[in-house]
Amino acid sequence: MATEEVNNPPSLPSYPQLIINAIEALNDKNGSNKTSISKYIESKYGDLPAGHSTLLSHHLNIMKESGELVFWKNNYMKADPNAPPRRGRGRPPKPKVPLPPGMVLSSARPRGRPPKDPNAPLRSPKPSGSGKPRGRPRKLARPEGGIAASSTTMMSASDRPRGRPPKVKTSAFTEVSVGH
Repeated sequence: MATEEVNNPPSLPSYPQLIINAIEALNDKNGSNKTSISKYIESKYGDLPAGHSTLLSHHLNIMKESGELVFWKNNYMKADPNAPPRRGRGRPPKPKVPLPPGMVLSSARPRGRPPKDPNAPLRSPKPSGSGKPRGRPRKLARPEGGIAASSTTMMSASDRPRGRPPKVKTSAFTEVSVGH
């Protein structure tokens, strides 16, 4: 029995309790940052789980959102119930004017396009002003003679075929006179 007690290390307190203990022990007037809290916990309770930094960040965020801790200038401190709330940078929010009794706030309009009324009369499509059909014009039918017929008509108009002229092929062996 004595060997079982030696092999099992004492269990760690919960992370929120570890954080509160660390902040109280460090006792800094401006609070303690995450690294100082982490170093204190590691020095006091040497054997920590593998995801210690992730767990610490998670619990610090939870305690900050619940109001147990105050986060100010990258430091965490215990919330003082008597202290006024600290204001962050930027313009303060406008105070909300209370509604007079008996007045009910109407519900906000739903987002998006309103649905079509099924009982609304059908509207005729818009008359097209220019008379031209919409979109890309259709391809013209090819002439009866095929490509040759169309290219001859083009040749007569400009006297040369469309596009870049083909590359002139030179023979691989050119004669070179060698004089001795």
